Amino acid sequence: MIVEANTVKFDSIKLDSGATLAPVEIAYESYGRLNAAKSNAILVLHAFSGDAHAAGISHDGGKPGWWDNMIGPGKAFDTNKYFVFCTNVLGGCRGTTGPSSINPVTAAPYAMSFPVITIGDMVRLQRMLVDHFGIPKLLAVAGGSMGGMQALEWAVSYPDRVVTSLPIASTVRHSAQQIAFNEVGRQAIMADPDWNGGNYYDSKPPARGLAVARMVGHITYMSDDSMREKFGRRLRDKEEFGFGFDVDFEVESYLRYRGSQFVNRFDANSYLYITKAMDYFDLAAGDRPLAAVLGAASARFLVISFSSDWLYPSYQSQEIVRALRSMNRDVAYVELEANYGHDSFLVDVAEQANLVRGFLASTFERVA
Repeated sequence: MIVEANTVKFDSIKLDSGATLAPVEIAYESYGRLNAAKSNAILVLHAFSGDAHAAGISHDGGKPGWWDNMIGPGKAFDTNKYFVFCTNVLGGCRGTTGPSSINPVTAAPYAMSFPVITIGDMVRLQRMLVDHFGIPKLLAVAGGSMGGMQALEWAVSYPDRVVTSLPIASTVRHSAQQIAFNEVGRQAIMADPDWNGGNYYDSKPPARGLAVARMVGHITYMSDDSMREKFGRRLRDKEEFGFGFDVDFEVESYLRYRGSQFVNRFDANSYLYITKAMDYFDLAAGDRPLAAVLGAASARFLVISFSSDWLYPSYQSQEIVRALRSMNRDVAYVELEANYGHDSFLVDVAEQANLVRGFLASTFERVA
């Protein structure tokens, strides 16, 4: 299935910071067909470095979507039954308005004049797109990692618009450790002389800093077991150490490759803005108990975590479940045994697919 991104432009959006973006564009891809009752729509929400290309083969690059093993005919998000769509988040660099977009006032990229954004702002723009489609209520909002944060935000901010919420390998707030990893990435970018205060769009981008940021991030997505299995202490194209600082180990080569590939597809300023939005996210901000916040949601929940995920460990998902159960909300929770760390929701999906397929089918029977 060859797919192509679409873009919708809105006059403006008011942000949590008090700033207004005008105009604002949102990029999306869609799969399957919306039924006559508009009751089969599922919004899939991407993780930090993802984009709207969730499934199929991209028209421009020929690459499969980041969740192609979950979305399609007969798959967990069955496009024979459901209308599935995915947007690039606000602040991104793949079609939705972000720091690399042109500021109509200056006719130059926003760069660091782009206003600070939140997960709530991302969801607000998505809601504007849902309204544009004329969809009264989403059958499901689903995503892993930052996508799970958005799924939770949808459920509590628009309880009358969401039938089910599927936060996977996610949390209601970042821990100090999660914020720390993001800050290391941001500092790597800003320490690169080519960053130039964010004003690099007409010159050389901060490729070295962004590559290091991605290398650090990628380590956190894997598990010790998966890295040992994939790399161990194997040497790269040599039989003994080089006694220098070129690549010796397979894992060094892999991280450098991942860093260099990331530079080709992601904007450094978007990295800064999106990681900050993740760090700011706190579903129970202020003095509100988490149970009371989640208790305002009317959706059914399916919460999934993974045994080897040390970046978003299972205790964070269990906190969500306990809060929902304390308010007698409809919630199912499963911790899946998987060896791939935080990336498990992307690469180790057989059991996850079965859980999602059954959960959606039982829900759709109620509303169809």
